Amino acid sequence: MDKARQLVIKEVIEKVIKGLDYRIVTQTEINNLFLNYCINFFKKVVETKIDGGVITKEWYKTHFVMNNNYNPKERAIYAGINDKTIKNMFNSGKKEIVISASEDNYDKLVSAISNLIDETDELDLKLSITFKSISVELNLDESLIFITSLAVKRAAITGGAYSRIGKNVEGPLMLTLCKLFNVSDENYKLKIEGGGLASSGDFSRGIDFYLIKDDIISKCEVKLMGKGNPEVADAVIARESNVFVADKLSETNMKQLDSLKVHWTHLRSEKGYLRFGKTLEALNINFKEPDDSKLDSLLSEIFEGIFK
Repeated sequence: MDKARQLVIKEVIEKVIKGLDYRIVTQTEINNLFLNYCINFFKKVVETKIDGGVITKEWYKTHFVMNNNYNPKERAIYAGINDKTIKNMFNSGKKEIVISASEDNYDKLVSAISNLIDETDELDLKLSITFKSISVELNLDESLIFITSLAVKRAAITGGAYSRIGKNVEGPLMLTLCKLFNVSDENYKLKIEGGGLASSGDFSRGIDFYLIKDDIISKCEVKLMGKGNPEVADAVIARESNVFVADKLSETNMKQLDSLKVHWTHLRSEKGYLRFGKTLEALNINFKEPDDSKLDSLLSEIFEGIFK
């Protein structure tokens, strides 16, 4: 894991343990990814102009939407549609389907923009892009195509960033909690032999973390989610977990988990992380409650050990 990714994970963990909103960290990463994407995207457009190309709607379709140098997911974005939307529409993510749907969506987008411009002829917009002293000027309909593509990319980056950070944080967050409570190494694992999968019917799901006492293994579920998310019970049942650690839990969520006899920790509350001690106590795992007044120094020491 690179240093930049480690820094993001550490910031997220520190915020959720302190009961703060971690989303500003994710939002900063989203902004950085999106702005870098925009710059590279605009460079591609200008470079085509440098090579003698003419910027038109047809040129854009040929060089971006129909370009085999880009994978189907990229071509869908350039066409103003997310590949996940295509998968939902056609119940398939096959390459040829994504490509066909992308080209079709682009044609419909161009048609919709043309109709809009015909109906609102009093509006005008020119987007000028300059790179290495070469300028490209896009008219209203061309600008709207670019804006639509960038909006779809922004949405894709946003969804991906939250999902990626959530997955990357789960293990390190649980390790941090265990080390804060001085839990012995023999009482927890990130993975267990056999793959650590919970079975449910004819499918299986990965487990985030394990707490262990003698021969008893407790499966842990971690969720950085919004308050009142109904996914709580579904996630616990699907993974057969009896420990749940979440950024936010509503009163209904807590009652839900209590009824399922699941030990939960609600981090987004005053010193909420300390409730993890109740989970350890219920599982008969030895621990020592951390000194909250020294939380900053404790986290700093733990991070040095986890992120080497």
